[in-house]
Amino acid sequence: MADIVESYRSSGYGNKMGWGSRPALLIIDVCKAYWTPGSPLDISDNPEGAASVDVMRRLLAAARSSNSPVVWSQVSYSHPDMADAGLFWKKARTLSVWQKGDSRGLDVCMEGLEPAAKDTVVVKKYASAFFGTTLYSELQVLNIDTLVICGVSTSGCVRATTLDAMQHGFRPMVVGTACGDRTPEIQNANLFDLNAKYADVVSEEEAAEKLKVGWS
Repeated sequence: MADIVESYRSSGYGNKMGWGSRPALLIIDVCKAYWTPGSPLDISDNPEGAASVDVMRRLLAAARSSNSPVVWSQVSYSHPDMADAGLFWKKARTLSVWQKGDSRGLDVCMEGLEPAAKDTVVVKKYASAFFGTTLYSELQVLNIDTLVICGVSTSGCVRATTLDAMQHGFRPMVVGTACGDRTPEIQNANLFDLNAKYADVVSEEEAAEKLKVGWS
């Protein structure tokens, strides 16, 4: 692994993007589907994935303490044949957990990770929280320049949203321990690549400190 890291660094990857002065916490797709045994999206067999929920709760508390903006993405499909999921449905039948009327109740928020009335919530149908939503314009109106990103899954919606955040001019700070995926290998490979090219992968402690300070 050390050889790979050195290879990336010598090639010019892995530079620090750095924090802006107006961070918001962005919590991606957090719901019971990811931490319920028997769910098609369950990541709780991965200890890091299981632990990510409590990290997100602490980050949310840090953001609340300074009134830093909190933004949530959620998923929802209303068409009885999942037509509003497009080609995504052909690849990922797991999306049915977010279909209106699904009886499993897996789309319910996790305890302690529920949006407040003042928070921004965007509803999406694809991986990126930017695609087909009002997220970009809402962040612009709030004058946010940095996104503290956490949620699930690291290889899917976290990755897609992080890439789009950078491409839209927001500084993505991905809190690795506050993101989850099915296996440590998938988690670590995606965090490595995001940190190399598209974001800064930061610790819980660094992110919490920035959120507690709020806007300067």
